[in-house]
Amino acid sequence: MLITCECQHLKQEIKCNASKSSEGNSKKTLSCDDECARLARNQRLALALNIDPEAHKDDHIPYSNDTLKMFRENIKWAQTQEREFRVFAADDTEKRLRFKPMPAHQRAFLHSLSEDFGFDSESVDPEPHRHVAVFKTPRFVTAPMKTLLECVRIRAAVAEAALPQSTTTDADQRKLQSNNAPLNGFLLSRPRFGLTIEDLRSDLAPTLDTARPLIFDISFLPTEEIVLKTRPSPTPTLTATSLRALKPALSSLVASKRLAQATHLCALDPSLNILRRETDTGPDSAGWSQVAAKAAAPRTAPRQMAVGERSVFTVLGSKLKDAKRRKQEEEEERRKKVVVDDWEEEVRKEEEEEEETVGEQKKAKGQTEEREL
Repeated sequence: MLITCECQHLKQEIKCNASKSSEGNSKKTLSCDDECARLARNQRLALALNIDPEAHKDDHIPYSNDTLKMFRENIKWAQTQEREFRVFAADDTEKRLRFKPMPAHQRAFLHSLSEDFGFDSESVDPEPHRHVAVFKTPRFVTAPMKTLLECVRIRAAVAEAALPQSTTTDADQRKLQSNNAPLNGFLLSRPRFGLTIEDLRSDLAPTLDTARPLIFDISFLPTEEIVLKTRPSPTPTLTATSLRALKPALSSLVASKRLAQATHLCALDPSLNILRRETDTGPDSAGWSQVAAKAAAPRTAPRQMAVGERSVFTVLGSKLKDAKRRKQEEEEERRKKVVVDDWEEEVRKEEEEEEETVGEQKKAKGQTEEREL
């Protein structure tokens, strides 16, 4: 379940733990922090000054290009470190933050992010225990308002809007080149909240291992989608065929474990940009080639009835007419029958007739036995 603070700014996913005797965490809430108070204050000012906050959002990015580049290389891990920075920034009593030992490229990300936050940082201790320590300085004011993921999306939107309007011929040419890209991976759209690469590897291993010798690299995209990209192969066509054969089992596994809402085949470039999905038109998808491959249904000449042959409707009409006539005759016979006034007398006559019939049968049986003797 998801719990929030009073202003709905803070959100946290926790276990329900409800039972017959306990409500569990159903009534648990979070406490608003300084950021909630700042947002509430800004909202009151906007209402007082009649300002639309949506109309005053800018595309300013408070992070360096190096920070954004390293963030895109390992989004999940980088988001965890960013949360540590924000908790440290919000706590006025904390002046120093130490991280656990880590490789050099991860320490570089922490140093770059410290610079963006206005912190001082240094690496201490020799390898393999070398780690990063972060300090608050007088130049630190507050944590950046925008998260790294928001800035990555803003950067992508700005870059897309800045592209020059190309001619139709150029656009068609680029689309044709993208559609010709061979399929080399899977795209998991709208994944479950809180998934990690380790979780995906363990859950998908039983199915992915059946696709040997294909090896998959799992990555998170800035769009919060997940890609499973095969490592380069000298036979792209064979790789695409293997992926198509693997897709039903993988889709079933993803759905059963609720890892994501949809699984698509896709073509990816080395930078994990999606060139096309299986729903796009291309040589591997259904298009005019599939339509042309289907033979047109043969035209059937109308059947000519032989001379004297009656149609089905005529035969059915005759049968219905005969059934109606027989029903009318039966009703007339019932009306002709005389209604018996004395029913007791009629019953007595029927009993006498039955006794006579039984007597005749016994007499005939006795004569038959005498002849046999």
